[in-house]
Amino acid sequence: MELNTAFGLALKRLRKQQGLTQEDFSNVSSRTYLSSLERGIKGPTIEKVEQLASVLDVHPATILAAAYLIKESGVARRDLVLRIEEELSRLENAHY
Repeated sequence: MELNTAFGLALKRLRKQQGLTQEDFSNVSSRTYLSSLERGIKGPTIEKVEQLASVLDVHPATILAAAYLIKESGVARRDLVLRIEEELSRLENAHY
């Protein structure tokens, strides 16, 4: 599955889980744009992911993690979280 498609599915699932409509995002996005994101036609910028996350009341990384769990359907959530934790730990401990 392509990343834009997975992102769209994750966004739509989170939106519905929160009981929100596409119109509830009108302060950060047009309904047409949100629909094109949810259908995987367009991909968002990092700034847009942050804006969408604020409406959903989740961390932007949550949307991205959910998208990658959909994209990489064989990966368990626990394994993805452990990988991210390890990579962030290495980054924190890096000396530049």
